[in-house]
Amino acid sequence: MAVRSTYRIQHQEIVVSEIAKSPNEERRRLEQAIAQSKLEIEALRAKVHGQADAGKAAILAAHLELLEDPELVETAVSAIDKGKSAASAWQQTYTSQAQQLSRLQNELLAARANDLRDMGGRVLRILTGATLEAKTYPDNTILIAEDLTPSDTATMDRSKVLGFCTVGGGATSHVSILARSMDIPAIAGTEPRVLDLPDGTPVILDGSKGTLRLNPSPEEMEKVRRLQARLKQKRQIDLAAANDPAITTDGYRLEIVANIGSKADAEKSVDLGGEGVGLLRSEFIFMERDSAPSEAEQTEIYSSIAKVLGPDRSLIIRTLDVGGDKPLPYLPIPHEENPFLGERGVRIGFDRPEILRTQLRAILQASQSGKVSVMFPMIARLEEFRMAKAMLEEERQKLGIAPIPVGIMVEIPAAAVMAHQFAAEADFFSIGTNDLTQYTLAMDRGHPKLAPYVDGLNPAVLSLIGMAAKAANDHGKWCGICGGIGSDPQAVPLLMGLGIKELSVSVPTIPSIKAQVRELSFAECQKLAEKALTLNTAAEVRALCPLPEE
Repeated sequence: MAVRSTYRIQHQEIVVSEIAKSPNEERRRLEQAIAQSKLEIEALRAKVHGQADAGKAAILAAHLELLEDPELVETAVSAIDKGKSAASAWQQTYTSQAQQLSRLQNELLAARANDLRDMGGRVLRILTGATLEAKTYPDNTILIAEDLTPSDTATMDRSKVLGFCTVGGGATSHVSILARSMDIPAIAGTEPRVLDLPDGTPVILDGSKGTLRLNPSPEEMEKVRRLQARLKQKRQIDLAAANDPAITTDGYRLEIVANIGSKADAEKSVDLGGEGVGLLRSEFIFMERDSAPSEAEQTEIYSSIAKVLGPDRSLIIRTLDVGGDKPLPYLPIPHEENPFLGERGVRIGFDRPEILRTQLRAILQASQSGKVSVMFPMIARLEEFRMAKAMLEEERQKLGIAPIPVGIMVEIPAAAVMAHQFAAEADFFSIGTNDLTQYTLAMDRGHPKLAPYVDGLNPAVLSLIGMAAKAANDHGKWCGICGGIGSDPQAVPLLMGLGIKELSVSVPTIPSIKAQVRELSFAECQKLAEKALTLNTAAEVRALCPLPEE
């Protein structure tokens, strides 16, 4: 939460000349500009590496890969050969590709389009000789922008900027990822009318609720400042006790683990008291590449994470989960009318078995370095789970490696409804509440009009969570949560009351979630969960469970 005044950021316009010299000279100019851009990005990467910020460094690495995209360069060179200047050819090429990506209307590709504009603009600035305007902000600024590039965010002066609000982007955009890694309040995808706010407008930005309150009264401002001071003090107390277990006042133990995408995330989770990794999103290892990672590469990555966690902390690796809103350039999927109901998750693995088998071998080999489990995504039918387990067993026997625990993501309503059948054959469940919610409510969580109603605390979703947890417990297995509501303080008592044994949460929230659990009574959480299931709406459920600071 941030309380300060707004400042609008506008990007520099670059004038491009159409006058071209010889094609050879224009090609050389383009090569030199790309080389200079690489040096600038490398310098930025070195800076953020020095700040131990893996999130920023990874996104800047993606910019370097875009600069090395042969198709992008070849298209620009082709335009140069037809008589265009290097600047004009480059501008036409990268803006055209960015527009094509953004028109595909999914958040991941929109993020890549924004990266492409950012990287392309850097090269264009060098080609045209435009001077990069250093951005300076007043003290206590909340930035308002149509969109922010990753470069804007990576170089943001945190001593001046307390938060930001953008019209473009969404929860999965690179800018939003950077905001979370910087622990800065942010709202993406807000109403365009915020761009009309004059500089200096007093606002209260609440990133957790996604609200921007305009022109609050002095009394409201002071109230929020006091709340900020209390929250800051509480964070320090929570951090000091981060390594203590999450045990309720009446003795119920809840395991608090982390959702991660890299070794750096794992290291940070251990520092913050994480008891393991409940979800390694292995797709991040496959993204921003021209080809799938090799077995050796995957084995090294998984093993290095297992070693960071040590022999006592669990590492659950979800197999490649792409398709739908997460495509890969080297895994083309034919056009689907309903991609969220098409080839995604484990279905891709069955269609491209060589990729799944390679990953399974890498996971099995990494299991020799730690406490590793495997989890299959998007399981809807028992036949699918049996097929996936059979592939794993075939590769295990070839390698001569001991068996490892095998679980499923419960993110399709069918899996929750048939949880008793699945629990008889799975070692554990982990509920992906983001997809479970959108499939249960038949609402796309990225839809601009429907997204506010896609709430995992809807009683229908909670009922399915309860069914899965009960089935697991009845079979002597455990059921965890790795979706977004695991990090939601309003959801924690309800999930525990429904019988959830593990919460896999975003890394920064580990200390606060553990602290919250220590203040709860399991018996009271059970009563709260029973009451929530009788309510009619997510809003009523949230009213039943006010935020701890309220």
